[in-house]
Amino acid sequence: EPFVADEYIERLVWRTPGGGSRGGPEAFDPKRLLEEFINHIQELQIMDERIQRKVEKLEQQCQKEAKEFARKVQELQKSNQIKEAADIIQKLHLIAQELPFDRFSEVKSKIASKYHDLECQLIQEFTSAQRRGEISRMREVAAVLLHFKGYSHCVDVYIKQCQEGAYMRNDIFEDAAILCQRVNKQVGDIFSNPETVLAKLIQNVFEIKLQGFVKDQLEECRKSDAEQYLKNLYDLYTRTTNLSSKLMEFNLGTDKQTFLSKLIKSIFISYLENYIEVETGYLKSRSAMILQRYYDSKNHQKRSIGTGGIQDLKERIRQRTNLPLGPSIDTHGETFLSQEVVVNLLQETKQAFERCHRLSDPSDLPRNAFRIFTILVEFLCIEHIDYALETGLAGIPSSDSRNANLYFLDVVQQANTIFHLFDKQFNDHLMPLISSSPKLSECLQKKKEIIEQMEMKLDTGIDRTLNCMIGQMKHILAAEQKKTDFKPEDENNVLIQYTNACVKVCAYVRKQVEKIKNSMDGKNVDTVLMELGVRFHRLIYEHLQQYSYSCMGGMLAICDVAEYRKCAKDFKIPMVLHLFDTLHALCNLLVVAPDNLKQVCSGEQLANLDKNILHSFVQLRADYRSARLARHFS
Repeated sequence: EPFVADEYIERLVWRTPGGGSRGGPEAFDPKRLLEEFINHIQELQIMDERIQRKVEKLEQQCQKEAKEFARKVQELQKSNQIKEAADIIQKLHLIAQELPFDRFSEVKSKIASKYHDLECQLIQEFTSAQRRGEISRMREVAAVLLHFKGYSHCVDVYIKQCQEGAYMRNDIFEDAAILCQRVNKQVGDIFSNPETVLAKLIQNVFEIKLQGFVKDQLEECRKSDAEQYLKNLYDLYTRTTNLSSKLMEFNLGTDKQTFLSKLIKSIFISYLENYIEVETGYLKSRSAMILQRYYDSKNHQKRSIGTGGIQDLKERIRQRTNLPLGPSIDTHGETFLSQEVVVNLLQETKQAFERCHRLSDPSDLPRNAFRIFTILVEFLCIEHIDYALETGLAGIPSSDSRNANLYFLDVVQQANTIFHLFDKQFNDHLMPLISSSPKLSECLQKKKEIIEQMEMKLDTGIDRTLNCMIGQMKHILAAEQKKTDFKPEDENNVLIQYTNACVKVCAYVRKQVEKIKNSMDGKNVDTVLMELGVRFHRLIYEHLQQYSYSCMGGMLAICDVAEYRKCAKDFKIPMVLHLFDTLHALCNLLVVAPDNLKQVCSGEQLANLDKNILHSFVQLRADYRSARLARHFS
C-alpha cells in the first residue's frame, strides 16, 4: 500500500512514550520525541540508499540482459539471413552455370564474386565460433558450408585450430593420442561426415608433425652413429605403431588398417628400405670389436687358421692318426673362450633379431633374420669357438710328453656351456622369425653343420687328451714300478699292501675322472669315461704282462688290481668295472696252487675267456716251467 507521511508520523508519536496525549499534558516530552524523529529519519535515509543500490543493480542487469537478448536476436536474424543468402547464392550459382558466357559474363562474374565473399564470410564465422568454443554455431555454419566448394577449407581450418597448443608435453606421441581422442568426441557434434574429418586430422598429424619429428631424430645420427640410429629407428617405429593401434578404436571409414599402414609407411619408407644393410653392417663391426677387445685384454694375437688344401689334408690325417701335425702351442692354461664375450655377442644379436622382427617387411623377414644368424655363426661359432678349439687342439701335447698339463677339457666344458646358450637363442629368437618359411630348413642345416664340425673337433681333442692321460700313466708306471715289486728277494718280508706305482696311478686317474665329470654333461660323461676306462684297463693289462710273478709278487699284483678296481668304481660305468673284475680274476691265476689251476680257469668269471689269454697269464708265474703248468693248456 502507498506510503502516507502523516499517518507514519501519527503512528511514531503514538508509539513513543511522552510523545502523545496519553498521561495528560504532564507526560508530554518534546525532547524525547525530537530524538525519536531524528533516529527514524536516519534509518529511512540508510534504507533509501540500500534500496537505491538494489535498483541500480537491477537496472544494470536488465540492460545487460536486454543487450544479450538483442545480440541473440541479431545473431538469429543474421543466421537466418546467412542461411537465406547462402540458399539464394547457391541457386544463382547453379543457374549461372547454365548461362552462356559471352552474353552473361558480367552477371556470372558478380554471382561468382558474391559466392566467394559469402564463402569467406562463412569460414570466418566458423573460425570465430571455434575460438569461442561454440559447438552449436560451428555445426550451423558447417552445415551451410557443406554445399559450398570451400567446405574442405572449413575442415582445414578446424584441423589447424584444434592442434594449437596440443603439443605441450615432451612426448609427441602421447600428445597426438590425446588430441585425437578429444577431437573424436567433438567432431560428430560439428560435421555431418565426422569419420572423414578425423581421418584427415590423423593424416595431417602423421604427415606433418610426426614425419618432421622422426626426420629430426634420425637424420642427425644416420651417418655418424649406427648404434644410436638403429635404437632410435626401432623406438620411433614402435611408438608410431603403438599410436596407430590406439587410433584403430576410432571410426575412420571403411579400411582404417590400410589407411594407417600407409601413413606409417610414408614416414619410414626411406629408412626401412636399407634397414637390413645398416643392421648387418653394424652387427659385424660391433661383433668384431667385442672379440678384438677380448683378445687384446689377453694380450693375444690371433693366429690365422687356414682352410682348404693343406689344412684339410692335415685335419683328415690328424683325425685318423691322432698325430699333432705341427708344433704344440703352450696356451698357459688359457681356453680363449669367454662367457662374457658370448653373452655380449648374443645380446647384440638378440637386439638385432628384435629390430629385424619389427622393422622388416613380412616378406623379407625370414631372409633378413637368416642374414643376422649367419653373422652370429661367423663371429661366435667360427671366430670365437672354432678358433678356441683349434688353439686348444694345437695346445694338446703329444701322448709321450711328461707332466703334460691337459687344458683341453676346460675348453670342452666352456664350449658345452656356450653351445647351450647358442641353442637357446636359436630356439627363442630366430625360430619364431623363420618357422613358416623355407629359410627354416636352411638355418637348421647350417646349425647342424656347425655343431657337427665342432663336435668332431671336440671328439678329436678329447681322444688326444685321453691318449695323453694314458701316456702320463705309462710314465708313472715306468718310473715307479720295479721288477722286484712282483718278485721280491725276500718272500717273507713284504710289508706293503700295494705298490707305489699303483698308488700314484690311482691318484692320477681319480683326478682325471673328476675333471671329466666337471667338463661334460649327460651321456657325454659316460661315453668319455667308458673310453678312458677301456684304455686304462688295456694299459694295466699290458703292464702286468711285462713282469714275472713269485707267489708273494702275485699276491701284491692282486692287491694292485683290487685298488685299480676300486678306482674303476668311480667311473660308474658297469662295463669298465666288469673289465677290472675279470682282470682281478685273471690275477688269481698267478697265485693259485698248480693242482687247482684247471678248476679256477673253468670258474664263472674266466670260463668265457679265450684259453690263450688264460695261458698268457699263467706263463707269467715264476714256477711256470718248474711246475710244468703248460700241460694244463695243451
